[in-house]
Amino acid sequence: MTLATYASHAAASRGRRHPEPPAPTRDDFQRDRDRIVHSTAFRRLVYKTQVFLNHEGDLFRTRLTHSLEVAQLGRSISRSLGLNEDLVEAIALAHDLGHTPFGHAGQDTLNACMVAHGGFEHNLQSLRVVDQLEHRYPQYDGLNLSFETREGILKHCSRANAQRLEVVEPNGVARRFLENTQPSLEAQLCNLADEIAYNAHDIDDGVRSGLIGIEQLKDVELFERFRREAVAEHPQLAGRRLLYETIRRMLSAQVYDVIDATRAALADAGPTDAEAARRCPQLVQFSAAMRAESTALKRFLFANLYRHAQVVQTTTQAQQVVRELFAAYLADPDEMPPDYAQRDDTHRAVADYIAGMTDRFAMREHERLTGRTWTV
Repeated sequence: MTLATYASHAAASRGRRHPEPPAPTRDDFQRDRDRIVHSTAFRRLVYKTQVFLNHEGDLFRTRLTHSLEVAQLGRSISRSLGLNEDLVEAIALAHDLGHTPFGHAGQDTLNACMVAHGGFEHNLQSLRVVDQLEHRYPQYDGLNLSFETREGILKHCSRANAQRLEVVEPNGVARRFLENTQPSLEAQLCNLADEIAYNAHDIDDGVRSGLIGIEQLKDVELFERFRREAVAEHPQLAGRRLLYETIRRMLSAQVYDVIDATRAALADAGPTDAEAARRCPQLVQFSAAMRAESTALKRFLFANLYRHAQVVQTTTQAQQVVRELFAAYLADPDEMPPDYAQRDDTHRAVADYIAGMTDRFAMREHERLTGRTWTV
């Protein structure tokens, strides 16, 4: 496939922190993707929660299945826009590598535990994973990914953390947070594909769990419009088939909307290359109407799913597990593996160790250290 001039071209990559000779059969972004897929952190995503905890059902999304869905959506859209599919896939597969066990409950609790020691941001942790915490190569720590992949992984970053990163890596992946410029178009696309994916699959998982119903979703125009369409074409459609068909249509409409809105933005801005695109306002986008509908859907899910009493109950217990694990390892670092126990930065070592855990390993460790079992 021929890439657009504003796409990220592997041959023009800003390179790796540790220079390496090129691979004979793969470009830099393809090589990044392969390193991510073979990493330990990537395999752990299969037992890290999205909304529903791992023991609550085998068919609910995990961080791994979510990342695969983001990659699929991202590649489909990038193909139509002439962007670099391999870079999109690499960023999508790596974007959640730094997520804690127990989803956002684990992240928020770990941030509270680390408030006096630099805090905890899962996007920054994803970068730490690929830059430092993976130990697979003899020459360096991390996966030594290309600048463009690392830039895309760092989706959000506080100014304070950006300043710290800039000291270590001048004019590096955190620079844009200090200059208020954009990442590559491929990174922008992954951010939007992430939103499209989790809105759709959280509806699916929410209905499957019984915590929300299709009747409730009739108040959400982005869902209801396509439910009506599906019923008009297939009057006998009901239950899970109706849900699947509605979500399929909703996903397709959002994908086509992003393609059309982004093409229009690109035509208006006229970036001549990838660097010029970074200096423009965000170009990969929804139309104004679709943005409003997506925001309304997110508000519905927040109020009716993420704040549902059953989800809150498990969230509260997850927070307690993370807090007590943090306190236990801080009191006795030797309870952690030697690679972590022997580090001088004890608080960050504890945060790194807990962040790398799967849901079920965190629960097993909590039971081992406290003698108490998960009661949900």
